[in-house]
Amino acid sequence: MSELVKSIQENVVFFLQFMAVVAAIFIVAYVVEKLVAKKQAVTERILTTRKIAVIGMFSAIAAILMLLEFPTPIAPSFYGMDFSELPALVGAFAYGPVAGVMIEFCKIILKLLFKPTSTAFVGELSNFAVGCSFILPASIIYSLHKNKKTAIVSCVVATLCMTVFGTAFNAVYLLPKFAQMYGMHMKDLIGMDDVVPFVCFAVAPHNLIKGGSVSLITLLIYKKLSPILKKTNQA
Repeated sequence: MSELVKSIQENVVFFLQFMAVVAAIFIVAYVVEKLVAKKQAVTERILTTRKIAVIGMFSAIAAILMLLEFPTPIAPSFYGMDFSELPALVGAFAYGPVAGVMIEFCKIILKLLFKPTSTAFVGELSNFAVGCSFILPASIIYSLHKNKKTAIVSCVVATLCMTVFGTAFNAVYLLPKFAQMYGMHMKDLIGMDDVVPFVCFAVAPHNLIKGGSVSLITLLIYKKLSPILKKTNQA
């Protein structure tokens, strides 16, 4: 009974930590977007009815892409590759950081409706936090000056941010937490006792490939989608 109570307590604490991360990221996105809007003398509301509708559509697409993950030879099977950040980045470019974060969060909720967690929500937290470490820098930089050159710079910076943050976040928090919640030794989880070499040679390249791929696709399709999204924004 005591083990059950302890397990419940740990899961509740983890859930509260998860929600704290979500709240903190939303606050950062909102404050930054407000500051950029003030600097550019933009008076439009951050969220309009039409924006919310598009965010919902992009969230559904992102959730489907998240379900279509596939393994990569450079990382263990629990590090699946997916392109769910693609709709989030397109949405963030079009409507700002808050929209990007909303898409990231809503896709997690929708994904859980289709497929319950198999990692005690550790995988979902990782996907959201690491995804936002990519979406936020890209959308903030791009919102300051919207042109092709800035888009390229924002994608490069965002990919590097996601790689550094994702690597550190896995080493310091996620992998130890995953091992703790499942009662596993680190060696049983990743095949070695030292987590640093693992994240450097598996997690970092994984995030570089993912960020680079999503960035490339976004740069190729955004110009064609932008007029449609701008019309939606103005309607």
